[in-house]
Amino acid sequence: MKIIPFYKNEKQLIRKSISGHRDAQQRLYEKYAPIMLSVCRRYVKDLQFAEDVMVTGFVKVFKNLESYRGDGSFEGWVRKIMVRESISYLRKHQFVVFDNCVFEEAALQVDKEDPLDVEYIQHLIDALPEGYRTVFVLYAVEGYKHQDIAQILGIAESTSKSQLSKARKWLQEKLKQQNVIGYADR
Repeated sequence: MKIIPFYKNEKQLIRKSISGHRDAQQRLYEKYAPIMLSVCRRYVKDLQFAEDVMVTGFVKVFKNLESYRGDGSFEGWVRKIMVRESISYLRKHQFVVFDNCVFEEAALQVDKEDPLDVEYIQHLIDALPEGYRTVFVLYAVEGYKHQDIAQILGIAESTSKSQLSKARKWLQEKLKQQNVIGYADR
């Protein structure tokens, strides 16, 4: 039995979604949900809250789908909404704190048999204070520049640079403690 795709390409899927076709919206959601959950998860520690943020983000995606002009990738457009929604969640719950942060040592209790696996690295990033982690993820993972980060978070550009520097130092120290970083970083 040959399966014939209902929608031939992403542009058609987007047009149908704008028109209110639930099947097209479901297909867009299914296509991008796993990727966008990982984006939200980078900012929000708890998976259940990250899922909530992602769903709220998709509501905004579908409400504002008409404003997507096709400039750049659709995935990038959706990703930007998810990042902003994650940051909005952190602000709303007053998690983003800059400077003088308390580290959560308990969050570092992970299986260290394979210290370079993704889950281990995610646990290290999760253990960063919210302010450090937010700037680190925006800069190192999402590729934002300090000027953009400052604008998104409503902080000074120098604060963004400082938070990134502190996050990197903290992560390097934790990796050194686990003997992950070799002699090249001394």
